[in-house]
Amino acid sequence: MRFRLQENVILKNEKMKKYQCEVCGYVYDPAEGDPDNEIASGIPFESLSDEWVCPLCSEGKEVFTVVE
Repeated sequence: MRFRLQENVILKNEKMKKYQCEVCGYVYDPAEGDPDNEIASGIPFESLSDEWVCPLCSEGKEVFTVVE
């Protein structure tokens, strides 16, 4: 399934934050992206489409929190 990005921005020099799904524990790491859903590495979580869902449990972005 393909998801569009909200912004066409890839940040390479800024430290990008990881986000964790509160439902299943999946961690979105921008350094890895989400290759199963054709999200390239280097894409910040904030730039993912609002339609993007957790690849493990299919919950939306609203259940993700920043990993400190």
